[in-house]
Amino acid sequence: MSNAEPDYEVVVVGGGINGAGIARDAALRGLSVLLLEKNDFGSGTSSWSSRLIHGGLRYLEHAEIRLVFESLRERRRLRQLAPHLVKRLRLNIPIYEQSRRSKLIVRLGMIAYDLLSIGKNVPRHKMLSRDELIEAEPGINQEGLLGAAQYYDAQITFAERLVLENIIGAQEAGADVRNYCPAIGINVSQGIVQSIHYLKQGSAQETEVTTSLVINAAGPWVDRVLATVNREIPRFMGGTKGSHIVVGRFESAPGSAFYIEAAADGRPFFIIPWNGQYLIGTTDIRYYGDPADVVASKEEIRYLLDETNRVFPGAKLTVQDIHFAYAGVRPLPRREKGPESAITRKHIIKKHRRVAKGLVSIIGGKLTTYRNLAEQAVDLAVRVQGGAAGTCETRTMPLPGATGIEAARKRLDALNCLSESGVDRLLGIYGGRASRIAGLAVNESHLIRTLDEEGTVLAAEVVFALRHEFAVNLTDIVHRRLMTGLSADQGLGISEEIAAIAARESNWNNSEKEQQLAELGQYNARLKSPVH
Repeated sequence: MSNAEPDYEVVVVGGGINGAGIARDAALRGLSVLLLEKNDFGSGTSSWSSRLIHGGLRYLEHAEIRLVFESLRERRRLRQLAPHLVKRLRLNIPIYEQSRRSKLIVRLGMIAYDLLSIGKNVPRHKMLSRDELIEAEPGINQEGLLGAAQYYDAQITFAERLVLENIIGAQEAGADVRNYCPAIGINVSQGIVQSIHYLKQGSAQETEVTTSLVINAAGPWVDRVLATVNREIPRFMGGTKGSHIVVGRFESAPGSAFYIEAAADGRPFFIIPWNGQYLIGTTDIRYYGDPADVVASKEEIRYLLDETNRVFPGAKLTVQDIHFAYAGVRPLPRREKGPESAITRKHIIKKHRRVAKGLVSIIGGKLTTYRNLAEQAVDLAVRVQGGAAGTCETRTMPLPGATGIEAARKRLDALNCLSESGVDRLLGIYGGRASRIAGLAVNESHLIRTLDEEGTVLAAEVVFALRHEFAVNLTDIVHRRLMTGLSADQGLGISEEIAAIAARESNWNNSEKEQQLAELGQYNARLKSPVH
């Protein structure tokens, strides 16, 4: 290798929450950064979580005290740094005579959870009597009910937007961020990373850039990225599948979230009010296939329906009540034996010293703790580059949409076309960056109109997604920018109009627009496929 400066000091592979967080932190510390994502940003595992920013209450059972402490600290930070995305969530844990965890054990867990939440910005837990829970949630199954614990965590309705704001923050700090650019080869020579090859967006053109450090943050695809190294590397990943179903409001539906012990196997699962619907999950099953192919199985769907109907007998949910279902693969370390729940949720920053200096993989990691993981990874990156770690700015720097929210509200109101719920929707997705959408609409007045009867989706959002949020195709726009694809009807009522606006902006001809609609239909059908 020559002594010339590399094209990039750090190349991050993977544009999910961990890769996005690493790229932002590294760029803010002055490193030259390239981020490569083979599909769209946030389109993999980050999209398929339970959409919680939580302290990891159940990790206490496996004595992962440090992980719980870290999670609670990062939850507090995210509520401060992304208040438009991360909201307080009240949860109930019902306790029954047949529960594996007694009222005393649950109470002790709650006390420990509170003690670990130093400086927390949510209320302390409280224990509810049987009658108090029934009064608050009359639809709950009362047979054998002893009472409940009530506590607070946090929810992120659209995890995709958290990924995107980190991507935007990385670019604003100087990083090159590229979606639809798969890494296809990591070149190692004389025990040192030399370069990485990738395909340019929208083409088969191969490009090589030099670098002295590759951080493999590809989630459940970590082993597949390592397979592109011109050296043999053992497998590290052993992910588990988590599936969810999404239903509408049902008879006896709870007013707040529930964290419930499943009767079938004792595993905790959630019933959560989410996006005007209810999100129910998750499962935990070892998965050995391609993470891109993962779908919720009929058995998992039956399990989630049966458990929900058991706890809320009036629900009588069937497969026909499901709006859509999704599944993802947790990027956990490989463990062939023992229960899935016992596999650690702590992240591992793996330095492949025996293969090459400058090759690092991220194994594991949680949505809640991505920022701290990124800080640790970038500390390592700075040391590899031969410098001091420097100050990590992400501890206190708000995400791009976290400021100017009230000013954005005034600008949206001034458009005189959005309903009150429409203004709230835009602020909940874009935060203060919604001011830029309002400005775009004012400058191009044909975009000052809403696309739905409720007056909640603004035409300018479509153009904004393409110009300023890295959207490439219609599915990106619908599912990971405007978030209409996660509504009860998957946004079908306005998809044609969104496609028409996108076609004008992107110069798609009619055939290309129809192809985009067909691909969106295929994506939606996959979310529907497990239940139909």
